[in-house]
Amino acid sequence: MKLPHALAALIIAWFAVLGCIQAVTLEVNDGTSTCIKAELSASFAITYNASSSTRTVQVPLPNSTTVDTGSSSCSTGDGSPWLVAVFGPGHTLGLSFSTNGSLYSVTNLTLQYNLSDTSIFPEANSSDVVTVVSDSVGIWAAINTTYRCMSPTTFGVGGATVTFSDMRLEAYMPGNDLSPSESICMADQGSTTAPPSTATPTTARTTTTAAPAPSPPGTPERGTYSVLKNNGTVCLLAEMGLQLNVSYFSLSQNKTIQELVNLTPNLTSASGSCEASSASLVLTQERTTTLNFTFTLNSTSNKYHLSGITLLANWSDAIAPFTASNTSLDYLRSTLGRSYMCNAEQTLAVVPFFSLNTFRLQVQAFDVTTKQFATAEECQMDQDQMLIPIIVGAALAGLVLIVLVAYLIGRKRSHAGYQTI
Repeated sequence: MKLPHALAALIIAWFAVLGCIQAVTLEVNDGTSTCIKAELSASFAITYNASSSTRTVQVPLPNSTTVDTGSSSCSTGDGSPWLVAVFGPGHTLGLSFSTNGSLYSVTNLTLQYNLSDTSIFPEANSSDVVTVVSDSVGIWAAINTTYRCMSPTTFGVGGATVTFSDMRLEAYMPGNDLSPSESICMADQGSTTAPPSTATPTTARTTTTAAPAPSPPGTPERGTYSVLKNNGTVCLLAEMGLQLNVSYFSLSQNKTIQELVNLTPNLTSASGSCEASSASLVLTQERTTTLNFTFTLNSTSNKYHLSGITLLANWSDAIAPFTASNTSLDYLRSTLGRSYMCNAEQTLAVVPFFSLNTFRLQVQAFDVTTKQFATAEECQMDQDQMLIPIIVGAALAGLVLIVLVAYLIGRKRSHAGYQTI
């Protein structure tokens, strides 16, 4: 059977691209020791303006990629090392890392590409060097373990996408080789056979269907959290009870379970930042659970909303560190200069295996003028709950009125039957 010429050409081109995507090894050295090491395959989908149309090109990370001398070691004062991979004339891929002492994570993913490279961007309208950054990557692992993700994982970076596969990396390394203990990404854990544990790398487990939801551990305690600017003024306020609803593979039960976990305010610290159009609240409980809220302000409509939630957790019963992130959310919408309030329980869906339950919530981001909440805009559930007693009261009043009218009519008729002849 002969294939159509167009289909045959497409298949040949596809296999040509696949053949170019090879695993590369990248190292950042700190003196004679290795600080960061990565073994990975990567490709980039980049859209650019050409002379007659908009084009999208697929660019593999080539085998000739090297590590830039500007890459930082893990002994820098700010504790935020980075790896910069250089390929071609002016193209770079950067990974910035941070740690809280028990976990390390990729805090920024940066892609730089040079539109003057005609071999990749033919007929480009511009010769600029473009830099795009993503700060919601979700790549993290326990200290002294290797982050492993064999499954293809795609991240949006500005107007481009970066796809990693066959990925093994480690930062803040104690030695020169990747640790044999592995923190396995959620994409690899989603297969029908569970990945091997860090203690017994050669033993595989077969997962079962998720267990029924457990009985709730009680309503979480309401915590008060705030974020300060550099000058010490409050820029974000929040009061809420928080409950995590997560599904993960349990080592003790040898199956995927669904768990409800309450955040305890007196064990939780708050941090974050406030910029002109974005603000973040980071809650960390006992250095094992980190919950990150991102708020975004629309300066045109003067409305802000919760646009992103990221959960990082290192629980002893989980087969690997738990990570979940969604930066395309639209929750807790309110007007600039006002707070958002919802006393009713809300469920904020994040990803299929993680949602967040909130209780007695009030939050205000941007334009906080005092240490107290501004006028609140209530959620629809609270408004509906306020309407119920009003409707019931109106119905009872109507019923009483009907009974009273019927009584008066009946009494008038009774009197009419005893008139004198």
